[in-house]
Amino acid sequence: MNELMGARELSGRPVVTLGGEAVAQVRDTVFDGPAGRITGFTLSGRGLLAGPLRKSLPWTAVHALGRHAVMIRDPEVLADRSAVVERREASHGRVLGARVLTDTGTEIGVVLDVVVEGGASGRVVGFRINARDALVSGSRKRRRKVFVPRGETLAVSGRALVVPSDAVHFVADDLAAFAARLEAFLARGGAAPDGVEKGPAQ
Repeated sequence: MNELMGARELSGRPVVTLGGEAVAQVRDTVFDGPAGRITGFTLSGRGLLAGPLRKSLPWTAVHALGRHAVMIRDPEVLADRSAVVERREASHGRVLGARVLTDTGTEIGVVLDVVVEGGASGRVVGFRINARDALVSGSRKRRRKVFVPRGETLAVSGRALVVPSDAVHFVADDLAAFAARLEAFLARGGAAPDGVEKGPAQ
């Protein structure tokens, strides 16, 4: 599995061609909620004072999502802003703040961020949530922020997301630990996002 990252940290990440030219930076990440993947990015110009661009970056034009940059073949792959924004079924803003329920009806928290897989997949693999007492024991005085796997489907109904009930046994406090817990979740037969093979880490 490729490196995991929070979608919030993608804002401001440079968009760079394979020739080394920085052409824009990420403004917002747009998701297809039911499919559980990134559909693209809205863009802004480079620099602190740069405003939004009329162009967007569809996920199909992304060569790779890396730790320091979003790589594209060349500037010609950028599309009209509506190509990304009008296609969305669940945007970043609508996912953030959504209640998270298990498929057995237990509310486990509220979405703070979306965890995506780097590389070329664009898959949403989990969430960072503000956990409720039902999920994290000993948290009655204050909620804890934890990562939880998404499972095979990302059910979106109004302001709620649904995850498999067994996902609650694979929470982690940070992204590094979450990567290992996600591998364990998939190896134990947890529902895998499209294209992710179940099995132990290589």
